[in-house]
Formats: sequence, C-alpha cells, structure tokens
Amino acid sequence: MVNRNPKRSDEPVWWGLFGAGGSWFAMITPVTVLVLGILVPLGIIDSEALSYERASAFATSFIGALFVMGTLALPMWHAMHRLHHGMHDLKIHTGVAGKIACYATAGLISALSVIFVFMI
Repeated sequence: MVNRNPKRSDEPVWWGLFGAGGSWFAMITPVTVLVLGILVPLGIIDSEALSYERASAFATSFIGALFVMGTLALPMWHAMHRLHHGMHDLKIHTGVAGKIACYATAGLISALSVIFVFMI
C-alpha cells in the first residue's frame, strides 16, 4: 500500500550542500592550490600579481567575496555531511544531536566566512 502522505525529509537540503561542497573541493581547490602553492612560489606567476592590495581588492569585490565564502563554507558542508553519515556507517548513532552538531558546525563556519569577508 502506498503512503499518500509521506513524512517530509530535510535530507535534500543537506545532500545539495554536500554535492556543492564536493564539486567545489574537486574542481576549484586543486586549481587554487596549484596557483597559490606551486606556480607563485616557483616564480612562474609573478608574486606581484598577488600583492596584498590586489588580493584585498579581489576579496572585497562581489565575485571575490563569493569565491572566499565558497572556498571556506562549501567544503565544510561536504565534510560535515560526510562525517555525519560516516559515523552512522561506523555504528556510532548520535541521533538528532549528532546531526545538529555537524550541521551547526558547518553553519558556524559559513557564518564566520560571511563575517570574515565583510570585515576585509
């Protein structure tokens, strides 16, 4: 028999943030590490191109602010969702408290990233 009034789930929201964070971490983070961690130190990209003034101007622009917030917040949502479901897979059932702790941590990091961007 089909239940005509199924219970609504909040999982699509968390899976959406999980997917966005995983995609960001897989596609954007390696390029960022390549540029900032390899190409600039080796001198392939001029370090003056990433001076404080230019980096600050980028981070305070609309696109730059979104980039900084995405870099800080989205991988955290991915990690906390993975941690929440990983604990369940390991038979560590924390219930609603574990879910709240994981997603509150990701929410806190997201809020701090917004505050960080506006304080620049």
